[in-house]
Amino acid sequence: MKRLWIIILVILLVACAPTDNTGQTSLPTVSIQNKGSDTIVNLALAWAERYQTAHPEVRISVTGGGTGTGIAALINGTVDIANASRQIKTEELDKAIANKHDPVEFVIARDAIAVIVNPSNPVNQLTIQQISDIYSGKISNWSQVGGENRPIVRLSRETNSGTHVYFLETVLRQGSKEDKTLFAQNTLLLPSSEGIISEVRLNENAIGYDGLGYVTEEVKMLAVAKDPAGPYYIPSAETVNLGQYPVARDLYMYTVTQPAGAIKDYLDWIYSAEAQAIVTELGFVPVEKPSSAP
Repeated sequence: MKRLWIIILVILLVACAPTDNTGQTSLPTVSIQNKGSDTIVNLALAWAERYQTAHPEVRISVTGGGTGTGIAALINGTVDIANASRQIKTEELDKAIANKHDPVEFVIARDAIAVIVNPSNPVNQLTIQQISDIYSGKISNWSQVGGENRPIVRLSRETNSGTHVYFLETVLRQGSKEDKTLFAQNTLLLPSSEGIISEVRLNENAIGYDGLGYVTEEVKMLAVAKDPAGPYYIPSAETVNLGQYPVARDLYMYTVTQPAGAIKDYLDWIYSAEAQAIVTELGFVPVEKPSSAP
């Protein structure tokens, strides 16, 4: 009789086990929330899709909204991983620590910021100073930089974007913390990388900047130099790796604390040859896992 009850109990446990739509017993799922940089979002989505194929027990939710949005969620503890196209700021780190979080930084790829114009624009190259002068409003006509007598239409990402912040600090202010140069007031702020590509493609007078992974053949990338004597370099994986292209940056993921379990496994996989091959496919520059990474 006792054996009969054991058999019945086993049958009931199997019957109550969760199943998928094929009727097969499903595995318990682990959810990872990933939010932030629009520069990284397509890469993060591609990673999540590939990883989940091999690890069906893991569900990775990826959303954009900008680096500022991702880091704000990290500070509040509402994401597991924040994507960022710039480093976390000191004041952001202080807020996270005040909320009893201990963010950990991972460099997961590299990127170049391409300066782009309409293909009909005869200008092919600019210095960092010229780009700064264009975006700050000191230069307002293409004829001032060797182009036609046309007004310059400046396009930028919105202020919540890590790309916007990086471009402001690295190009407009040329890395100087004392420099207070700002974007010209008539700069058009667009909410997405795709929006900048679309506007430059349609507007012969436009200039924009975008992560290399978003640049299409519909726009023209300008060669950029640190000074007028050159040399001028077009952004590419090669010129970034060789340290030649002057507007290149690291791309980051931040965890709320030292990663463990499924989050650590996922981050370890991101440094694998399989995951870094996706980095290359999407136009970014791959990296190796640093020896100091957990």
